[in-house]
Amino acid sequence: MMSFRPLTRLLPHLIAIFTIAITLIGTRAGAQNHASSVVTTPQVRAELLAYAPEGLGPGKTVWLGLQLTHQPQWHTYWKNSGDSGLPTTLQWTLPAGLAAGDIAWPLPHKIPIGNLANYGYEGTVLLPVPLTVGADFKPPALASELDIRLQANWLVCRRECIPEEGSFALKLPLRGSTALHATAFTAAMAAAPRPLMGSTSGVLPEPGARLEGQSLVLTVASLPVALRGQPLELFIETPEIIETAATPAQSWAGAVWTARVPLSAQRSNSPDRLPWLLVGTQDGRRVGYQLTTPVTGPWPAATPNAAAAAAASASLSPALAAALQANATRVATTPQTSLGLWGALVGALLGGLLLNLMPCVFPVLALKVVGFAGQAQDRRSHRVSGLAYSAGVLLSFVALGALMLALRSAGEQLGWGFQLQSPAVVAALALLFTLLGLNLAGLFEFGQFLPNRASTLQARHPAVNSALSGVLAVAVASPCTAPFMGASLGLALGLPAWQALAVFAAMGLGMALPFLAASLSPALARALPRPGPWMATLRQALAFPMLATVVWLLWVLGQQSGIDGAAALLALLLGLGLVLWSLGRPAASRRWLASISIAMLLALTWVLGPFVIKPLPATTSIGGAYADSDPWQPWSPQAAEAALAAGKTVFVDFTAAWCVTCQYNKQTTLSDATLLADFKTRQVTLLRADWTRRDPAITTALTALGRSGVPVYVLYLPGKPARVLSELPSVAEVQAALAGS
Repeated sequence: MMSFRPLTRLLPHLIAIFTIAITLIGTRAGAQNHASSVVTTPQVRAELLAYAPEGLGPGKTVWLGLQLTHQPQWHTYWKNSGDSGLPTTLQWTLPAGLAAGDIAWPLPHKIPIGNLANYGYEGTVLLPVPLTVGADFKPPALASELDIRLQANWLVCRRECIPEEGSFALKLPLRGSTALHATAFTAAMAAAPRPLMGSTSGVLPEPGARLEGQSLVLTVASLPVALRGQPLELFIETPEIIETAATPAQSWAGAVWTARVPLSAQRSNSPDRLPWLLVGTQDGRRVGYQLTTPVTGPWPAATPNAAAAAAASASLSPALAAALQANATRVATTPQTSLGLWGALVGALLGGLLLNLMPCVFPVLALKVVGFAGQAQDRRSHRVSGLAYSAGVLLSFVALGALMLALRSAGEQLGWGFQLQSPAVVAALALLFTLLGLNLAGLFEFGQFLPNRASTLQARHPAVNSALSGVLAVAVASPCTAPFMGASLGLALGLPAWQALAVFAAMGLGMALPFLAASLSPALARALPRPGPWMATLRQALAFPMLATVVWLLWVLGQQSGIDGAAALLALLLGLGLVLWSLGRPAASRRWLASISIAMLLALTWVLGPFVIKPLPATTSIGGAYADSDPWQPWSPQAAEAALAAGKTVFVDFTAAWCVTCQYNKQTTLSDATLLADFKTRQVTLLRADWTRRDPAITTALTALGRSGVPVYVLYLPGKPARVLSELPSVAEVQAALAGS
C-alpha cells in the first residue's frame, strides 16, 4: 500500500535547499545593492553627512546627519507630523563603543493641506544626530576608518504621499578632523530650538499650560525682548492634542505672551507635562525656543474611540477621515454586547470553519482527506493524526497572530496576511508547492534521499506529518479573510494581548474542527472509503492543484517583483525540477547528472535570486496602469476625498493579489454587468485599494474601519458613516446598500 507522508520526508531537504538559496540570494543581493552615502528618488535627494571638528577620540562627540533635499512642492515631516504623515526614522549600525543619540530636530514649518495642516520641511533640511564616543572606545587594530551604516525611512508628500527608504554607508576617519560639511552642521545647530528658562524675576508668571473647556491656554513671560509684540508660531511636540490647522488666538500684555488654541476633536493624548516650541523672528531669521511645562486643569473627556480613529485616519484626506471617524463613532456607540470578546471568539470560530471552503486551502486539505482514508481502519492512528493536525493548525494561528501583534506594537503597519506581502515568502511557498507537486506526480520520492535512520524515525512519529500539514494549511489559508473573520480580526487588534491571542486560537480551532471531528467520530471514520489502488491515481491527480497553486503564487510574485521576478522564479523552479529528476536517475548516470544540475541551480540562484526578492518601486502601479475607460481606478486618500467633496458616492474594493477570496469576488460580484450598470447610473466612484505590496495608507484605512485583512468592501457617502459590507458580498447585497444610501 502507498505511504502518503510527503511533508515529513520533505522537511530535511527543504531546510537544506532554503539554507543554500537564502545564503546565495542574500550574498548576491548584498553584492548588487551597495549602500552609499547618497540615495536619490524622483522626490528627494538624501545624503548621509558627518562632522567631527575635533576628530574621533574617546569621550568626544561627533555629529552625523541625514540631509534631505526636496523637489519643489514636496515635503517630509517633523517629530509631530500634524494632521497627517509620519516622521523620518533613523536606524544606525555602529561599531562597538559608539552610541547615536536622538535627532536634533530643526525648527519645522506649518504646511497647510486643505482644512488641515502638517508640520514638516521643504527645500533642504539636515537632521543632525550626536554620536558619542565611549571613554573606553578602542578602534580596531590597523584600521584607519570606521564603517557607519544607516537605514532611513521617510514619507514624502505633495498631494500624494510616497513612503521611501534608503540604506547609507559612510567611512569615518579615525584620525584627523572631518569638517567637509561644517557649514551645513553649523547652520543646523544655529537654527535648532533653544531651551527657554522660566522667569527669574519672581514677578512675572512661570511658563505654563492650562485647560479651559475645549481650549488649551499657554502662557510665557521669559521670552527675549526682541520677540515681544510679534505673532509667534506655536508647535506642540505631542501629537493629537490641538487642532493643528487652527490659528492660535494670541496676545501680549507687556512681557507676557498668551495664546489660546482649540483642542482636537480627535484628541488621543492627555499628558501631565507638555513640550512645545515658540518660533519668532530675530535679526531677520527664525529663532525657536523650547519649553516643557506642566498642564493644569482637567482634560475634557475624549470622543468615544477617538484615539483609535484619530491614529488610524492620521494619513487620510479630510473628507475620507471624516467618513471614517463617523464610522468609528458609530461603532463605538454600539452596545458592547454586540461584539465583545465572546462575540469575537464566536465570529473567529465560524470564520476559521469557513476557511476550509476557501480554494487556497484545497490542495492541503485534499492531501489530508486522502491521509485520513489511508488510516480509517486504524482508529488509534486516525485519532492521533486528527489531534496532531489540529495542534499544528492551532499553534500556527497563535504564532502568526503573536508575530503580527508584536510587529504592530513595534510600529509596523501590518495586517492579516502580511507575510504574503513579502516576495521572499511568496517564492518560498512556490518552491514548497513545486516540491510537493513533483513528489505527488511521481517524479521522485523523498524516501530515496533519506538515510535509513531518518526513515525509521519518520515511521515511528507519523503524527509529525499531520502537524506539519496543519502548519502548511495555515500558511496558505491565512491570506484569506472568510466571512465572520473580518470584524473579529479588527477587534482582536484592539484587545489586550492574551484576549487577541484567544481570538486567533479560536480561528485555528474553527479551521481544524472538521478534521478533529472526523478523527474522533467512529461513524465518520467508517464512512471514509477503504484504501486501495484508487489512492495512487488520486495522488497523481493531486499534483495538479499543487502546481496550480504555484501558478497563482507566480502571479502574486509578478505583482510584487514584476515580470522579471516571476520569470526568474520560474527559471529557478525549472532548475529545481532538473535537480530532482537527476537525483532519481540510475546510479551509473546519477553522479554526473546531479553534479551538473546542482551547479546550474546554484548559478541560477546566484544570478536570478535578487530579481525574485526585490520588490518593485513603491511608485510602480500593481497590475499595470488603469485605462481611463476602466470603471475601477486606483484608490488613494486624495481620490476618495475628491469624489466625496464633489458629492459623489464612493465604493472601495480593498483587495490583494494573494487573496483568493478577493479574486473570486472580483471575477463574480464586482464584474457583474447589472451591478456595474447600477454603479454607472448612480454615478458611483469605484476605487480599488490594492494591498498586494505593503502600503501604510491602506493599512491605516483598514484599521480605521476596524479591519486588519482583505477583502473589505466599503460604501462611502458624503457626511454619512462608512458602510462595510460582508467579505463575500452578493450583487443583491451591494445593490441593497446602494438603494439604502
